[in-house]
Amino acid sequence: MYAYRQMPPALRQEVLAERKLLRLPWHAPAHFGEGPSTYLITAACWEHQNILATPDRRTEWENKLIAVFDSMPGSSLLAWVVMPNHYHALARVELHALRVRLGRLHNGTATQWNREDRTPGRKVWFRFTDRAIRSERHRFAALNYIHGNPVKHKLAARSTNWPWSSLREYEKAHGIAQLRRWWSDYPVDQMGEGWDDDGG
Repeated sequence: MYAYRQMPPALRQEVLAERKLLRLPWHAPAHFGEGPSTYLITAACWEHQNILATPDRRTEWENKLIAVFDSMPGSSLLAWVVMPNHYHALARVELHALRVRLGRLHNGTATQWNREDRTPGRKVWFRFTDRAIRSERHRFAALNYIHGNPVKHKLAARSTNWPWSSLREYEKAHGIAQLRRWWSDYPVDQMGEGWDDDGG
């Protein structure tokens, strides 16, 4: 999205023409898939503003996000992290249904938070992106990426210090030794680079 807005007009026209030819959404990430599948879901606050800056707001968003997946039959939220300006979720879900639910949730919280912050008309969210999980290795790398996000963004010295994440549940269920093995066996590498600058 941000890369697109920085392109010269001629390049923008070229990108749009290619997306039209491929029958992709003109200005949005393409969402594929019929029926439930496992995805890494990511969404950022508009232009990475720290709209989720306060602990109370992160807790509120975390609870609402969990509730969305709980309310969708056949879906399961496998892992998540809520950051000051974005969130990630690993979930088994049907994308078309999720798009509707997340759209409502994004719109509702934008209205509420703009009222609370006295910022009428402020754009709060950008569309979510999804990455289909293609293998067990990919799934565990996504899990590690989600749980390592607070350290990556220098918001916590240790991932276990960040409360707005599923990491503590994983630690209780599997133990710290198993989490360390997963971290070693399924490295994150370049995962997450460019997730929000794909022109959509």
